[in-house]
Amino acid sequence: MSPTKQVDEDRTADGGMRHLVQVVQELSLARSMDAITMIVRKAARALTGADGATFVLREGQQCYYMDEDAISPLWKGHRFPLVDCISGWVIENKRAVSIEDIYSDSRIPHDVYRPTFVRSLAMVPIRTLEPIGAIGNYWASIRTPTPEQMDLLQSLADITAVTIENVSLYTDLERRVNERTAELSAANESLAAYSHSISHDLRAPLRSIRHFTDALFESLGDKVGPSEERTASRIIRNVGRMELLIDGLLQFSQLGQRRISRSPVSMHTLAEEVWEECKPHDGSRKFEITINELPNALADDVLIRQVWANLISNAIKYTGKKDVSIINIGHELSDRGVIYYVRDNGAGFDMAYSDKLFAMFQRLHGVKDFEGIGIGLSVVQRIIEKHDGKIWAEAKPEEGATFYFTL
Repeated sequence: MSPTKQVDEDRTADGGMRHLVQVVQELSLARSMDAITMIVRKAARALTGADGATFVLREGQQCYYMDEDAISPLWKGHRFPLVDCISGWVIENKRAVSIEDIYSDSRIPHDVYRPTFVRSLAMVPIRTLEPIGAIGNYWASIRTPTPEQMDLLQSLADITAVTIENVSLYTDLERRVNERTAELSAANESLAAYSHSISHDLRAPLRSIRHFTDALFESLGDKVGPSEERTASRIIRNVGRMELLIDGLLQFSQLGQRRISRSPVSMHTLAEEVWEECKPHDGSRKFEITINELPNALADDVLIRQVWANLISNAIKYTGKKDVSIINIGHELSDRGVIYYVRDNGAGFDMAYSDKLFAMFQRLHGVKDFEGIGIGLSVVQRIIEKHDGKIWAEAKPEEGATFYFTL
């Protein structure tokens, strides 16, 4: 071989490799069989300078000519038995073939080829281990592709096999996600209907209990003694508690259906506003409140206000037996980002039971000591999780508690 011819072939091979790299990048973005075939049929023809290229898939014992790129029509959309076509021979024998003159090869169904322009061809399997198809190149004149061109064509076929598998996985994953989304949507709708039904069905008898209790004691008049008054008070108190439980359940269930709307939130302003709303205004208690500077956050204003309201009101409640209620609101910086906290010197709790802290209806203090229904912290945790954050607490009995959260 002359030096000039060798240089030309080297340049051609380099150009083919560069083109193949570009094709690999295009295939990495493919998300459907149509996208794969469009990329591959054009690339197969360009890599070898062919007059035509076909993309063939195996369907049982048949070859399906799925797509083509050629100077005139070939067999797009047709199916042939594996034993009757050269693509079937390549698939079953799991190896490439190059045929300089198709009319001199007994494996070629000559009558099928005569209406076409094809005189020479090259065919490679899509995956050499259990081929799933083949890629064919065709020339209108006698032509023998170089070994480098055959290598490029086989590399394209191998990359195509991987891409088909990836698209299959992607499609299956997308289908599962869509099915799961539909299931969750149906579950949320059922939950909403159930919540409204429970609300209506439970509130009606509670209203009746309250109404008939009032009517009964009104009718008894002077006959009502201290014991009966205590009974009536207990009934009314428990009716009110049940109404609070219903409200808490509805609030918790509705959080799961709500989509958060993030916007810049001044956490410092929010904490100050919530403190003014929650603090006792009758002067019956002494407070030392400190609200340090707090970094702004990107969050749902309404939901984060609810977080602050719950944590601050809890701090007020659980410091109720202290001579002076000390509450500190601030933040820390860590590898998690900004950590906000609410710290108090109140009743605290035993960390051995911290796993129950955010569970529905779980209380670490008796109702006689501190009022509550055990839903507030569950709601807070759900809000924080919807913001992709975390909430946790540290405490000691009678030495106070600190609640931390991130967003």
